[in-house]
Amino acid sequence: MLTRAFASDWLKLRHTWIVALVIFGPAGVIGLQAVNWGLRYDYLTDRYAGMLWETLLKDVHFLSVPALLLGITLVASMLAGMEHQHGSWKQTLALPIRRRTVYMSKWLVCQTLMLLACILLMTGMLLLGYLLGFGGNIPWDSLLARSFYPWLTAGPILALQLWLSISTANQTIPLSIGIVLSIMSLSAAGMPDWMPLKWPLLMKDSISTELSIALGVSTGLLVLLFSIIHFTRKDVS
Repeated sequence: MLTRAFASDWLKLRHTWIVALVIFGPAGVIGLQAVNWGLRYDYLTDRYAGMLWETLLKDVHFLSVPALLLGITLVASMLAGMEHQHGSWKQTLALPIRRRTVYMSKWLVCQTLMLLACILLMTGMLLLGYLLGFGGNIPWDSLLARSFYPWLTAGPILALQLWLSISTANQTIPLSIGIVLSIMSLSAAGMPDWMPLKWPLLMKDSISTELSIALGVSTGLLVLLFSIIHFTRKDVS
């Protein structure tokens, strides 16, 4: 039943800009760093000689975290907004399908889209590095970590944004909260270790990457569980 609900929600994406957003988000991050490195190529290659790949990955990661959080906000809002705008919640919930299955389907679609965005980001980083002439000495561990770990640690933000977007027809509230969180993530390095906004930054000097992932996944599942319970008990118009 969950598979059928997921397939149905996935088909609905054809009539939205969500897929384009998932593509343009990583492309925008890579494009900004392409301009940055292109304009300052001689300076950056001289200063960071011997660690060009790692420097590039750090630069991309700095922009990709707020972009990821903003992408989560927009995707969750647009996905829930389709149901609100067409008034189809009552029709959907009248079908012989459990409410938690309906909610889980939305959550899985959001997670899948963010995973695709991370894959595109990793591909873009590889392509940019080769175009800049960095050679084949790629730090694969760092590349994979900076591509996918932020997605794993952002679980609480995704669950929160999806819950807010589904719970209210007025998308101004979840959008405003998501935009504020995205902006705050730029200065999250100075936040306490228990703040979820800090986990996607992968600050190894203050909190281990493994702990960040564990906290992100577990907290995300807890928020998801709470939101499913709320959704199953609440009347959605």
